[in-house]
Amino acid sequence: MTNQLTVWAPTPTKVQTLLDGHLLDMTSNGEWWTLPQPVKDGQRYQFILDGCGPFPDPRSRYQPEGVHGPSQVYTPHQPAPWHGMDLKGQVLYEMHIGTFTEQGTFTAAIDHLDDLVELGVKAVEVMPVAQIPGTRGWGYDGVDLYATQNTYGGPAAFQQFIDAAHFKGLGVILDVVYNHLGSEGNYLANFGPYFNHCHATPWGDAVNFDGDDNSPVRQFVIDNAYQWLVKYGVDGLRLDAVHALVDDSDTHILAELSAKVAEWSRQISRPLTLIAESDLNQPDMVTPVGVTEKARGMTMQWDDDIHHALHAFFTGETAGYYSDFGSAETLVKAFTKVFVHDGGWSSFREQNWGAPVDIHSSHYDAASFVSFIQDHDQVGNRAAGDRLGHNGADPNLQAASAALYLLGPFTPMVFMGEEWAASTPFPFFSDLGPNLGPSVTAGRRQEFQKMGWQSAIPDPQAMKTFRLAQLKWAERNEPEHAKILNWYRDLLRIRASLPTQNAHSLETTTMEAISPDAIVMKRPGVAVVASRSDVPVTIPGLADNPSRVLARGNHRFENGSVTLTGPGCVVVIN
Repeated sequence: MTNQLTVWAPTPTKVQTLLDGHLLDMTSNGEWWTLPQPVKDGQRYQFILDGCGPFPDPRSRYQPEGVHGPSQVYTPHQPAPWHGMDLKGQVLYEMHIGTFTEQGTFTAAIDHLDDLVELGVKAVEVMPVAQIPGTRGWGYDGVDLYATQNTYGGPAAFQQFIDAAHFKGLGVILDVVYNHLGSEGNYLANFGPYFNHCHATPWGDAVNFDGDDNSPVRQFVIDNAYQWLVKYGVDGLRLDAVHALVDDSDTHILAELSAKVAEWSRQISRPLTLIAESDLNQPDMVTPVGVTEKARGMTMQWDDDIHHALHAFFTGETAGYYSDFGSAETLVKAFTKVFVHDGGWSSFREQNWGAPVDIHSSHYDAASFVSFIQDHDQVGNRAAGDRLGHNGADPNLQAASAALYLLGPFTPMVFMGEEWAASTPFPFFSDLGPNLGPSVTAGRRQEFQKMGWQSAIPDPQAMKTFRLAQLKWAERNEPEHAKILNWYRDLLRIRASLPTQNAHSLETTTMEAISPDAIVMKRPGVAVVASRSDVPVTIPGLADNPSRVLARGNHRFENGSVTLTGPGCVVVIN
């Protein structure tokens, strides 16, 4: 198949293409440059800007030799037939392709999709696949946003993965990063004003979204979303750290993207989803554009407060951003009010934070908020990447927290390996060059030393740190791992059997602290009692006529009452 090479490059006065070793002049039409002759799939090319370079294509779909090498022409194939999926309220599963299997490829990941279907997962959420420096990394320092990581198998393998997931009835969500780009291999500034020096982010100058709705940089992001959602056929995008998207335009980039995605969904007759990672605790994020002044129109958003409330309650950790969490009352607020920080004081931020959620809203519901007890950030940003079940923690505590979030009213997300209490950690890892790699290693050590971390801190640049994170699928058959895996399977079967009417209404879930260490959650069709202590707690009348009861930990039933005598939980299905 033939294609036409074009590139937005307002900065240089002359642009040439180095195509399979031949230097060819491009013609200018204002800020855009075009190579007169067509190119074919598989051909490799780079751009020469005013005699400097060569540089990869900002819209390259494939970088077979990495971020510094030539781009390769790739035309996406037509996605396989797929009816689509409304992802709100479905069970999501976050995975990192490089560590999901020992091989670390899309092809190897396909072999385990049946395991996820059996578990009860409905959609996979793939951490970023945009081309990054080196051979391994989390993906959040991508510099070629249109390309697919070469070590995972490249774009053709990604499309095969998407088609395979759809064939098995699984939706696919892709994590994308629009708030910044990585440093190594980032050549965009040579082409034009992709970055705004007036806006700073934790990663450097912000992406230049300011301007009218049709600015080329805004269109760069809009077109990228179109590629993944329409050309490749994914069902949704998870947008990284949208609170770091700096945009002073009349129409915020998120609002514009929301409108575009709704338009594409109508055109292809398939649901499309946008999920925001936001630290703002603002219900405007999931409010349709136009309803409020700052409405962003996202389908869903991650809810860190639910994670923090569950984690602090069951582990007892209350340092850092857990400082306002840990009590049963805080856990109750998270499950009934969505945000713990909903306009009141945040001691970690040392200011008032967030805004209250309207539990009677017609614009969003509980399924608009994604709940979890593990994710790549909350595990990987710990010094050793340790999971909830590590460090000798009682496995019944993970079982209890899992019962609450998987049977709660929100959209639950399982982190890869969580379902069998994987022994493997998920530390931060990277493969940056000699100019950046050592500073990342040193910075990580300094960061955790300031926090008083006493144990060894894995070197993110070391290959063994990456290898530590790769899941060991065989351990699922070991007795203790199999026990928690069966628990997750049971919980997800229960979730699938619950009444669908008002299933995600914020008004139909109640939670009560029955002691400082125990709570009871009730939803239509199910009740969950959870405790973190050895002090016995009794709930009368909870099991008068149950259709089924599941339990983890020491417990007993007497005359319809449920008593927990140690850490764990009881699930009562009505």
